[in-house]
Amino acid sequence: MSKTVVPTIRLNNNTLMPVLGLGTSQAKPDEMLKIVKDAIDVGYRSFDTSVVYGNDHEVGQAIKEKIAEGVVKREELFITNKLWGTYHREDLVVPACKKTLQAMSLDYLDLYLIHLPVALKEGDVFSPKDENGKFIYSDVDYVDTWREMEKCVELGLVKSIGLSNFNSQQIDRVLEIATIKPVVNQVECHPYFNQSKLINFCKEREIAITAYAPFGRPGSKLFYIRQDAPLLFEDPKLQEVASKHGKTVPQVILRYLIQRGVAPIPKTSNKDRLQQNIDVFDFELSSDEVTSIDALDTNTRIFIYPHLMGSKHYPFYLEF
Repeated sequence: MSKTVVPTIRLNNNTLMPVLGLGTSQAKPDEMLKIVKDAIDVGYRSFDTSVVYGNDHEVGQAIKEKIAEGVVKREELFITNKLWGTYHREDLVVPACKKTLQAMSLDYLDLYLIHLPVALKEGDVFSPKDENGKFIYSDVDYVDTWREMEKCVELGLVKSIGLSNFNSQQIDRVLEIATIKPVVNQVECHPYFNQSKLINFCKEREIAITAYAPFGRPGSKLFYIRQDAPLLFEDPKLQEVASKHGKTVPQVILRYLIQRGVAPIPKTSNKDRLQQNIDVFDFELSSDEVTSIDALDTNTRIFIYPHLMGSKHYPFYLEF
């Protein structure tokens, strides 16, 4: 496999983040070690994970081995992890970050995000539920959590901090109290849910957008993902554009997002698709093609997060 140099974008704290990374959610632990090592070999330098994915150790081990081999240096990598809702309480944030670093065998994270704008019952059970199967929430306000995220920076545990799945109202609440500004908001973003309003909102506030599920998460059976959403890979317009450029539909989607200033983090466990996903810097979509893909937006959210249904923050989640 050939090696690609991935361009970077400059965050509001002057840190450089690769414009394309590898997502690691829903990956089996036994496959994660190999795919991260393969990804580093072909040029990936940005890796996105979370404690709730259950593969921190494997991702960290792959990184450790590749550094030991001399293939990459730690400072060349951009490692993102996330604080889960069960650790939002003020006294749990810094310890949770330290535990993540220990699991990944890292001295620091490049980016640490609040995974969701909702606090769940504290503890190591990631989906706490009552006897009726309903999620149990905590009263912790994410603005208080943010203050502890800032301490992670001050302690040298992380270089940058940010948000995930936050909307405009929630972002503004954080900005009102922040002494360290969020550098990123990671959200679902793809041609059927292109997040144009939120992207513009964040751009005005110098907050970058990272796109998870850029392909709409085809084939996933997880309970928090809609099963009735149309498949992006079968879209005639995307197929037409892909054919014109001699590229695949996934490559066109990634190129579309990158040209809009968004940093996608597609997940794959397939070695060939790993290479295909990074081979998106040798072509460019015309302004007319970008406009035609913009027109595909149907405001179709695929991630529905029933975790939020009983939370006081849930009504805000559905709004821009």
